[in-house]
Formats: sequence, C-alpha cells, structure tokens
Amino acid sequence: MTTTIKSLVSLNHQKRNRERVLVRALTFIFAFVSVGTTAGIIYELLKETVLFFQEVSIIEFFTDTRWTPLFASKRFGVLPLVNGTLLVAAGAMLVAVPLGLLAAIFLSEYASERLRKILKPILEILAGIPTVVYGYFALLFITPILRDLFPQTQIFNAASASIAMGFMILPLMASVSEDALSAVPRSLREAAYAMGATKFETATQVVLPAALSGVAAAFILAVSRAIGETMIVAIAAGQQPKLTLNPLESIETMTAYIVQVSLGDTPHQSIAYKTIFAVGMLLFVMTLVMNIVSYFITKRFRERYE
Repeated sequence: MTTTIKSLVSLNHQKRNRERVLVRALTFIFAFVSVGTTAGIIYELLKETVLFFQEVSIIEFFTDTRWTPLFASKRFGVLPLVNGTLLVAAGAMLVAVPLGLLAAIFLSEYASERLRKILKPILEILAGIPTVVYGYFALLFITPILRDLFPQTQIFNAASASIAMGFMILPLMASVSEDALSAVPRSLREAAYAMGATKFETATQVVLPAALSGVAAAFILAVSRAIGETMIVAIAAGQQPKLTLNPLESIETMTAYIVQVSLGDTPHQSIAYKTIFAVGMLLFVMTLVMNIVSYFITKRFRERYE
C-alpha cells in the first residue's frame, strides 16, 4: 500500500514537472517571438537607413528645410515632415488632454458605480472606430465647419486632422487616467474632506497630483499614438511638406509620406524608396524616446500607498 502511494506521488510529481517545463518552454517561445520580431524590424530599418545615408548627408537630412525626394530637383530635409507630425500631434493633444482628464475625473470622482459601468464602455467605443473613418470624418465634416469659420482654411489642413485625431485618442487618455485616479486610496479623499475641501478641490488638488505618474504615462502614450497615426493625416492633412505653424494650411506628416511612397509606384532600391526607411527609423526613435521618458516619469513620480 505504501509503495503504491509513493508511486502515485512520484507519477504526480513527474507530471507536474513536465507541465512546468512545457509552460516555461511555451512562455519562452512567445517571449522570443516578440523580441525577435522587434529585432527583425529594427534590423530592416537600420539596414536600409544605412544605405540611405551612404547617398544622402545626415547633416542635410536634419538641417535642410525642403523635402522633395520625389521631384527632379531632390532635397532631403526631413524637418518639414517632423514639423507636420508635431503640429498635428500637438493639436490632437489640445483636444484629448483636457477632455480626457475631465472625463477621467468625472468617472472617478463624480459618477456612481452604475453610471461608470455605462459611460466608460461607451467612451471606449471611440477606440474601436477605424481610423480611416476618422479621416473621412475630418475631411467631410470638420473641414467644412472650419472653412465656414475661417475662410482661408485649405481643403486639406492640419487642424481638421488634429481634431479628429484628438477624439480618436480621447479614450486612451481618459481610460488610463481614470484607472490612475481610481487607484488613489480612499483615505486621501476622506482626509481632504475632513479638512473642509470640496469635491472639486479634492479631485484637482489631492487626487490628481497623487495620480500624476499614471496621468503623465497616459499623456506620453497618447502623444506616441498621435505621432504614429497614419490614415487620418493621409486623408485629411494633405501631402505638402512645409515648415509652418499655421494649422489651417496643408501639411504632410512622416506617416503620410510613408503611405504616399509605399503605394507601389516608387522603384525598388531607388533613393526615394530608401527614404521610407530613413523616415521610419526617425519615427521609431521618436516614439522609443517618448516611451522611455514615460517609463522614467512613471518611476520618478510613482506614489506608493500602504
């Protein structure tokens, strides 16, 4: 009897060991696939980018103010594309940050549990709308309104793309911020009420500063999402790379240029083809830097509560 029990225990132990080894192997494979995919993307970007800079001066790339790689008179200054990208992203954040924070504060501090369960999914529906729909919404709905208000507005312009993009990233800003606000302990709110603070003062002067790391992370993630957005700017912002701070003018972003050149008309391995990877690498570095900044901000301002 004792031998049988020991045998069963041994078989059970061996089975658990096999399951443990299998789970570890599967998780390693999945992790390796993720890391390997990222490494492959970086390798391809680097390879083509190095070939591009063998033909084009890196100083010209970062200092020239004209971008005409598809014209007979070729110029390779990426600043107009960076300008257009940052202009649209900044406009989008002007829409998403105040609306997202107000929505997050309402859901976290004012809405009842039942109302929160209704409103939050409705708000997050915006994240499920295809970006191409946002693009045509900007072009066919927002642009006519802007042209009525400001007659000098061009048909393709940065402002309409910014507004549409702001509504697109609004759920990200609101959802992540609301999670950060909700994580603040109830005791801080009760202490503020005990000191005579109103609900609004508690939300803005106690809860919001306590959740600063999460809100900052939401902001950086939203900016990264705005910089990497493609279809909205490709449809509504135009294809005229220029250095301008006027959002009513037509501009071109880095992602819109990549779409333009990737349509199939550009000869493979030509200098115009290689510009895709140079611009893509710059875009990758910009978003990577923002994610690193987000990590350090979150780490620096993270509050720990008992």
